[in-house]
Amino acid sequence: MRGLFAVLFLLPFLAVQGLAQDYRLKSGDVLQIEVLEDNTLNRTTLVLPDGQISLPLIGSIRAAGRTLAQVEQDVAAQLSQSFATPPTVYVTLNALAERLPPGEPATIDVFVVGAANAPGRIEMSPGSTLLQAVAQAGGLSPFAAKKRVQLRRTDKNGNEKSYLLNFEAIEMGTGAGGSTRLVDGDVIIVPQRKLFE
Repeated sequence: MRGLFAVLFLLPFLAVQGLAQDYRLKSGDVLQIEVLEDNTLNRTTLVLPDGQISLPLIGSIRAAGRTLAQVEQDVAAQLSQSFATPPTVYVTLNALAERLPPGEPATIDVFVVGAANAPGRIEMSPGSTLLQAVAQAGGLSPFAAKKRVQLRRTDKNGNEKSYLLNFEAIEMGTGAGGSTRLVDGDVIIVPQRKLFE
């Protein structure tokens, strides 16, 4: 009888562990990375809107759509190039991404036009910021008029508003607007610099 109670007690824990192993990571999830051989590489990292995580020595790797075990193996394989023996890596899930309320779209479309390195339509998670959109567009080109970036937004009534942003100040951390949350259909216009601008 005691054995039956022990099995019934452990069953929910085993089920949760099985679900965690099958869980596919999403943008917004928070991961804990631990490398036993070098604790300076240990860190908490966010799965970015593009599905990547960024780590020292290896750069960016894809996390979204993969399991913890797959990310763990990838990190260990990439790091093994910097170690004499393959490192022991543990990847755990610290926090789940915020879940969307019912009826909210899973992604929004934002458009970056003009002097960006990779202009075009960008699919992003709701709540993504202006700075994240510019980063996904490859950053601004050397010919961008950083002090005259525009954010154009159309409201529910079809009225368009234009906001002027000083992206040079945003990059230096002295300007506001980089954390502006984007909505579906926003257009970021990056004009080219004039000759002596």
